[in-house]
Amino acid sequence: MAHIRTTAASPAELAGLLERHAYLCDDGLATACFLALRMGRPLFLEGEAGVGKTELAKTLAAVLDAPLIRLQCYEGLDASQALYDWDFPRQLLHLRAAEAAGVTDVARLEGELYHRRFLLARPLLQALETTPSVLLVDEVDRADDEFEAFLLEVLSDFTISVPELGTVRAEAPPAVVVTSNRTREVHDALKRRCLYHWLEHPTFDREVAIIRRRLPDAAGRLAGQVARAAQRLRAADLLKPPGVAETLDWAEALVALGARDLDPGTAAVTLGTVLKYREDQQRVRAAGLGALLDGG
Repeated sequence: MAHIRTTAASPAELAGLLERHAYLCDDGLATACFLALRMGRPLFLEGEAGVGKTELAKTLAAVLDAPLIRLQCYEGLDASQALYDWDFPRQLLHLRAAEAAGVTDVARLEGELYHRRFLLARPLLQALETTPSVLLVDEVDRADDEFEAFLLEVLSDFTISVPELGTVRAEAPPAVVVTSNRTREVHDALKRRCLYHWLEHPTFDREVAIIRRRLPDAAGRLAGQVARAAQRLRAADLLKPPGVAETLDWAEALVALGARDLDPGTAAVTLGTVLKYREDQQRVRAAGLGALLDGG
């Protein structure tokens, strides 16, 4: 079965294409992404929230010039919410119109009610019917075990059965990115179907580069101060350490305020852009913002 190809001939070339769209990745992630595309396998990305898993899928869609179709997982998600549903209000209107027109052929009317135009495609069906496409199954660890088993079945052969219409098979399977924040362990069977990569928080130098790439107006000194403070916050005992997204929010807020440096005063008034729990802010303030910024 044919699958989406990338113009990149190597992981390094793919990393370069991702960088053109402002996504900086290391050799390990570039290689995993390249192999997933070349081998036609889903890419399973695991790591703490905010390390860039979802952003990779978005950037990959831009690189492949393909629409991103996102399935956001949550507790209680079932097959109908991920696959398809019938548009009952439109079916009812069609039925009433047929009755008003005097249609009495029951078999014909039933066939019309289950026409493709009345089918609401949810993310999984959309991805199979859209070529090319990138399917993002986001935070699969939030879904139930039953949905995980169902997802494995879909990813195994990229076909979906609609009893009233027949089997829908992808002309070319989408590029698939599955993410997990590891709030629970995902079953081995799903991981075996995928290529796996664990995303760490970026190193200090890479985080500075990310800030400069995403926020050209951020001075080099300010970017370094923000990245260093973020690294120290992750090393602290916090309920929710900041991810790269929060680092970028912090830097953007400082640029918007016209700050040239990150000092205790500016840190105090912008702490809500990087720490989203009151307890974390209290802990950091109690330890002293000067200690957080010392050496910056």
